[in-house]
Amino acid sequence: MNLAQRVASVALFAATIVAHAQLEGDRLDTKPVHHPVAAIQDTETPAQRDARMAWWRDARFGMFIHWGLYSIPAGTWDGKQIPSIGEWIMNNASIPVADYKALAPKFNPVGFNAHDIVALAKSAGMKYIVITAKHHDGFAMFDSKANSFNIVAATPFKRDPLRELAEECRKQGMKLGFYYSQDQDWTASGGSAYKTGNHDSPTHHWDKAQDGDFDTYLHTKAIPQLKELLTNYGDFPVVIWFDTPTANMTPERAGEIVALLNQHPNLIWNNRLGGTYKGDTETPEQYIPPQGYPGLDWESCMTMNDTWGYKSYDTNFKSTETLLRNLIDIASKGGNYLLNIGPDSNGIVPPPEAERLKAVGQWLSLNGEAVYGTSPTLFGSEAGKFSATEKDSKGKPKFIASWDWRSTTKVDKVYVEIFKWPNGPFHLEKMPRTVKRAYLLADAEKKLLAVKQDGDMVDIQLPANAADPIATVLVLETVK
Repeated sequence: MNLAQRVASVALFAATIVAHAQLEGDRLDTKPVHHPVAAIQDTETPAQRDARMAWWRDARFGMFIHWGLYSIPAGTWDGKQIPSIGEWIMNNASIPVADYKALAPKFNPVGFNAHDIVALAKSAGMKYIVITAKHHDGFAMFDSKANSFNIVAATPFKRDPLRELAEECRKQGMKLGFYYSQDQDWTASGGSAYKTGNHDSPTHHWDKAQDGDFDTYLHTKAIPQLKELLTNYGDFPVVIWFDTPTANMTPERAGEIVALLNQHPNLIWNNRLGGTYKGDTETPEQYIPPQGYPGLDWESCMTMNDTWGYKSYDTNFKSTETLLRNLIDIASKGGNYLLNIGPDSNGIVPPPEAERLKAVGQWLSLNGEAVYGTSPTLFGSEAGKFSATEKDSKGKPKFIASWDWRSTTKVDKVYVEIFKWPNGPFHLEKMPRTVKRAYLLADAEKKLLAVKQDGDMVDIQLPANAADPIATVLVLETVK
């Protein structure tokens, strides 16, 4: 089963869940429950939530970083290319704990440069970074006193990349968040695991070294490491990104983590903790919901090729056009785009990823006003429609996307991001505001375009040629 085929709707308490990278994070409409520990989301007022989420809603674009020991095998084990995503190689290849831990003395990513990573994110127009502090393999990419299987204690590198990133983010005006696998841990005794192949039920372990007590793992590793992450990096993290909860993450166990999170009242965290806690953000993975999640905060996390963690032979990189149109599509539906990079074992970002990020940033340097701090479209039909005959993998009407244009909104402006340049005027059938003037955002002189408005219908006379081959932004200054 490939990434695009993964099932999106998952029950938080399912005993077995598809063994792939991250839950796709569809909205889980569970019945209201009494949480053993009330989360901040349970008690804050709408105004308090708006204030807490304000920077995140304005940001629209962030960098995901999947980086760890799995960058050493880079998708290959014992001379065989292992199917699926790079960071899941330990599970997918059933690698024994001792053999996987033996990678740590070989991990010396001297090419890692925190300044360059943050500068790359900034040049791409990204506003925040989320990095894997610990993925499912249990290896901590930070200086952890709670467990010695970490980049400072177990490798010749002896440096804390998270600390270096935190320092650079402060210098360069970037926000920093941490991904932490709170439930799955394949190298810690008692940690959870998803089923792959013939892994034993009910633990789905493949090595006796993985057996143990989950509560012991939770109290001696997961919670202590979360405390370190929340207290050792100053004003960071601003985001905690949880992942893949299993049946082990009961409301009571999740409540212990929530009690810790509540000590950081400005923190933002996602819907993947488990234990019926919904967190702050919906997390669709590897897809963009056709209509977004109206009224909810959401973030599409997506790869640039087909893997999160580095795989040396995965060269199926999306085009700059696809990445940029994804960003615009997501913003038009009120969401954020968390776009992944996967550095190699030397700490170097693959050149095709860096090149594409810089190209997206060039477009945003001229047109970012139409993305940052915007609200969703006032229209909606421009994104496409549900088919009357075709069904998707869940048997529901298939959404047929249209790629002519998208729109984002501010209080006094409507932005139209045009992908397919029309022959003749740009026509809006139902415009709920009065258009005062129109111009192209990339036009430094802001030359006014002729506007004809007749009731709800608006026609704007465009130049003969698009200002940008991927997306040209038309600005409509409006009054309600």
